[in-house]
Amino acid sequence: MATTPQLFEEPFDADEYIERLAWRTPGGGSKGGAEAFDPKRLLEEFENHIEELKQLDEKIQRRVEKLEHQCHREAKEFAHKVQDLQRSNQVAFQHFQELDEHISYVATKVCHLGDQLEGVNTPRQRAVEAQRLMTYFNEFLDGDLRSDVFNNPEKIKEAADIIQKLHLIAQELPFDRFADVKAKIASKYHDLERQLVQEFTAAQRRGEIGRMREVAAVLLHFKGYAHCVDVYIKQCQEGAYMRSDVFEDTALLCQRVNKQVGEVFQSPETVMAKLIQNIFENKLQAHVKEKLDETRRSDIEQYLKNLYDLYTSIQELKERIRQRTNLPLGPSIDTHGETFLSQEVVVNLLQETRHAFERCNRLSDPSDLPKNAFSIFLLLVEHLCVDHIDYALEIGLSAIPSADAKNANLYFLDVVQQANTIFHLFDKQFNDHLMPLISSSPKLTECLHKKKEVIEQMEVKLDTGIDRTLNCMVGQMKHILATEQKKTDFRPEDENNVMIQCTAACSKVCVYVSRQVERVRKSMDGKNVDTVLTELGVRFHHLIHEHLQQYSYSSMGGMLAICDVAEYRKSAKDFRVPLVLQLFDTLHALCNLLVVAPDNLKQVCFGEQLTNLDRNLLHAFVQLRVDYRQARLGRHFS
Repeated sequence: MATTPQLFEEPFDADEYIERLAWRTPGGGSKGGAEAFDPKRLLEEFENHIEELKQLDEKIQRRVEKLEHQCHREAKEFAHKVQDLQRSNQVAFQHFQELDEHISYVATKVCHLGDQLEGVNTPRQRAVEAQRLMTYFNEFLDGDLRSDVFNNPEKIKEAADIIQKLHLIAQELPFDRFADVKAKIASKYHDLERQLVQEFTAAQRRGEIGRMREVAAVLLHFKGYAHCVDVYIKQCQEGAYMRSDVFEDTALLCQRVNKQVGEVFQSPETVMAKLIQNIFENKLQAHVKEKLDETRRSDIEQYLKNLYDLYTSIQELKERIRQRTNLPLGPSIDTHGETFLSQEVVVNLLQETRHAFERCNRLSDPSDLPKNAFSIFLLLVEHLCVDHIDYALEIGLSAIPSADAKNANLYFLDVVQQANTIFHLFDKQFNDHLMPLISSSPKLTECLHKKKEVIEQMEVKLDTGIDRTLNCMVGQMKHILATEQKKTDFRPEDENNVMIQCTAACSKVCVYVSRQVERVRKSMDGKNVDTVLTELGVRFHHLIHEHLQQYSYSSMGGMLAICDVAEYRKSAKDFRVPLVLQLFDTLHALCNLLVVAPDNLKQVCFGEQLTNLDRNLLHAFVQLRVDYRQARLGRHFS
């Protein structure tokens, strides 16, 4: 048997190997062999084979040594290559650093040049604008309007901008010397104003919202802007009152116009308020007077009935407009904290209904049982969910004050709490007493659908009320900040004699926020707590973020602002919402830009908390520093 390395490949069995070697050797077999057993021959064969194995071992060992030597040589070569690459990488890194420094140097020069150009260009632009206005003024002085801008109808927007500025300038001129030119400018002013109103009217008739918005923006600086609004209000009512129900027509009109007003005018709330006032004075008053005059003397009972119906329809219209346009229509109802929800009434209703379900189960024919149980359920929905809960929610929505109300009573959260408790009781009775009676009948689908419908109607009103309540909370915070925060809080007159602590405005806001967070926790349950607190926290952060950007900060004032934000951040922890805390952490990091040394601005901006923020936002905070212009911090920031 030839000795080769392949004989020792796995799996290798030594006993089997010896057996095969002996069996192949003549005289080596022990049983039934063709030749008699010959131990000497077998021994000789074994000795020869051992020699072969030794030679094979030496051969393999030499090969191993050769491979090891080759491996060591290649490892050294690879190590040299790695060292060469590291050296090349180090050189490249040094080049990169030099390039980065050069880019920073160039950027600094560019920013410095930009500041210089801005300083030169701004006066230049003002001079060019003044020269341009003087040229146009000379045309009015000469009485010959030669410029194309005054004669080309397509340039009416540019002409309006010029004449509006000339009209302001003319107001300052002495009347005795410039009476003629002032009259010409005023005439052109009114002529362009009239053309713009006509253009707006035509665009409204064509339904061109973009053109309406463009013309309204130009007219905003003219005295005729109010006339433009009046024209819009008059035209939008054309063809609106086609039904016999004037209240329904009014609600639909307000809903339709509300969206368009937001797209056209810069102050849509004012326009909508004027529209509603116009409708009331010109349409509703006449309608009410006509209806009441019909029976004022002839039928007193019918007169009182008409009066009641009309009053109810005005109140319903007011609430519909309030919901569809989000406008605060008149003073809110003062409920003196009454929720109009009674646990006792609810328990009695549910108790009576439970007995009704029990009687229904015992007395009804099995085929009529689901139908009778469903009838009882409809009665419960009507009297508990509609007459009791829905009525209380309607009153609660009407009683929510406007966002700018002072010392607003936010009792709607109490309504939410009691409504949730009542509905949990209603849901329990649905599962415990109604479901066993209808679970195997087609009425189950109708019951579930009715229950879902009731839940969705309630949730819409609860969401609306909670949203308005959150607006009131933010409005209260805004009022506190407006009345308590002073500009000198962040620019103290004596920088060396200031106590580093939060301002009085901040303290009052934080106390108010803590109370509201606690109220939300008591009024809500489950995931609703986190949902409402998240929304409140985001609005709270937005308010503080916008508030801080209204001031400029000295070095010590920046420290006081940081103290305020640190206090706001403590309040944010009460929300137990990671997003809210993260927002205030970022705001705290932004406020560090108000106090950091100019040379360290770039390093702070690329810190962990600010590196992902928009550069414009960072720049906006840097610009709040008193020393921004004097020290030319822009080049450090860039």
